[in-house]
Amino acid sequence: MSKISSADYYASIPVFRGFSRLMDPGLYKPVPDDWLIGTADIVDSTKAIADKRYKAVNMAGAAVIAAVTNALEGREFPFVFGGDGASFAVGPEDAAAAREALSATATWVREDLDLSMRVALVPVTAIRAQGLDVRVARYGPSANLSYAMFAGGGLGWAEAAMKRGEFAVSPAPSGAQPDLSGLSCRFEEMPSARGLILSVLVLPGANADPQAYRKVIEDIITLTERSPDAGRPVPAGGPALRWPPQGLGYEVRATRGSAVSRWVRVIGRTLFVYAVMRFGINMGGFVPVLYRQQVVENSDFRKYDDALRMILDCSEDLAKELERRLSEAAADGIVRYGLHRQDTAMMTCFTPSAIRPDHVHFVDGAQGGYASAATALKTAAA
Repeated sequence: MSKISSADYYASIPVFRGFSRLMDPGLYKPVPDDWLIGTADIVDSTKAIADKRYKAVNMAGAAVIAAVTNALEGREFPFVFGGDGASFAVGPEDAAAAREALSATATWVREDLDLSMRVALVPVTAIRAQGLDVRVARYGPSANLSYAMFAGGGLGWAEAAMKRGEFAVSPAPSGAQPDLSGLSCRFEEMPSARGLILSVLVLPGANADPQAYRKVIEDIITLTERSPDAGRPVPAGGPALRWPPQGLGYEVRATRGSAVSRWVRVIGRTLFVYAVMRFGINMGGFVPVLYRQQVVENSDFRKYDDALRMILDCSEDLAKELERRLSEAAADGIVRYGLHRQDTAMMTCFTPSAIRPDHVHFVDGAQGGYASAATALKTAAA
């Protein structure tokens, strides 16, 4: 493939509407050969989840995306949030900045969140040498922004290679901190309105027929979209906002500077934002009512990265029906899957500019989420 810049490649992919179109192969465009796949995950996230460190795990995963975005000076690039980690694709001109951001993030996660994060940059050529591919589509949940979807099997291989210690990016020296400007988790947890918050993770079976797998995924999406018993886990008016926010300490850790200056700035900033939101004060181009609407519309509660991932607010009956259909497909070797039930969902936000409509909001289950669904998948496969 000829060389193409990150911005030009991603901009050339048309945005599709309608999540039910997700499995259409015509929507996906191959990543150029000279690109790299960045991947990161928390080591032993199962233990962190067992210790009820859900918010720290999510903050670490979202930090990867924030750090790389800021390192690339806000230029768009394809990425996906996985709960306890993240993956992305960058061109060769952005490789050095992405590597530095990953390196600093791994150190920050260890020193400020007391978690261990693996990070790696995997050449696309190494993935294609395995007979796999990395293809990207752009799904627009609203007119405000789009999220990248990945297909081809390459992301899964890159993550497995990272876990084997291949293509590793070494952590930066102690004290290094990435630029995490815009990263926060100020909203309260979101309780289920329909009965439970269901984390859904579906991957292809080891020798699954692609068409059979596509049909199962489309069937699951159709079921959840048409049923009144399933929906977005974010309430219509947006999540509750209180002060001090539950995530105050994490936002302090994500802010650069001395300990005292961090606390002073974050306390002042969050109290100011709370007052503006609480009393609906329009100022400087910021309209609280519009921002809350965009939070709902922009919420990243379902995606595809070689696996279908969804956080649903649904009834127990619908959860059982989903499990029945997935169990049948798994028995036929078409899929592998993991489900996890919990009472609430949570949101981690990346808002580089509050007056632009493209702020992103990552949704996960608040008592285990995607990480626990992945554990359930591994247990079922054992």
